[in-house]
Parts: sequence; C-alpha cells; structure tokens
Amino acid sequence: VQLQASGGGLVQTGDSLRLSCAASGRAFSDLVVGWFRQALGKEREFVAAIGWSGGMTSYTDSVKGRFTISRDNAKKMVYLQMNSLKPEDTAVYYCGATLNYSNRLYRLEEYDYWGQGTQVTVSS
Repeated sequence: VQLQASGGGLVQTGDSLRLSCAASGRAFSDLVVGWFRQALGKEREFVAAIGWSGGMTSYTDSVKGRFTISRDNAKKMVYLQMNSLKPEDTAVYYCGATLNYSNRLYRLEEYDYWGQGTQVTVSS
C-alpha cells in the first residue's frame, strides 16, 4: 500500500485547510485510515481515524468539533477537514493505514503503512 498525503500549507489562526490522503496498491475499502501529526521536537500523535465505510470515526479530544475525517472509497481518498485552526495545530501531518479497526487506533503501532507528511503551519 502506498499513501500520499497532501494539502498542507501556511494559514492564519481561524482559517481552514483540507488534507487529502491518496492510497494505492490495495483495495481501498479494506483499509482503516488514520491521521497523525508531529510537531517539531515532539512525538507523533493521533488526530483522527476512520473505518472502512466511513461509518466509524474517532478523534483526539483537542480536535473534536473542529476537524472532520471522511473518505471517498470510489476515489480512494481520505480527507481531514480542519476548521478553526490554532497555532498549536502546527505540525507535519501523516496518514497511516491498517486492515483492522480497533479501539487502539490512537497508537502508532496499529498502523502498517505510512505516507510522507504534509506540513501545516498556523500563524498567530
């Protein structure tokens, strides 16, 4: 499985961005996809995850109500709509994929495939 994240950029506080994660190499509907982020000098942390059909989602508390994860299986894409961005959202954002949906999707170890990151910078 190959994953490609895109859509990052430099925005101001309160702005919105939509990140995209494109997948190839396997039936996309088999994959559970998560977004993680890594700020400079910090560990990679969970942001959101979505199940095979999009009916199951989970978010870290700090983004609930601001970020929305969604998927389009026909286009083999997962999106992360980020609204009301804050400077603390600044990080490199990565998408990861696994075949299994579980209650441990906040853990890096649950993911078998990773894409390269896309930088999101939110200025104050």
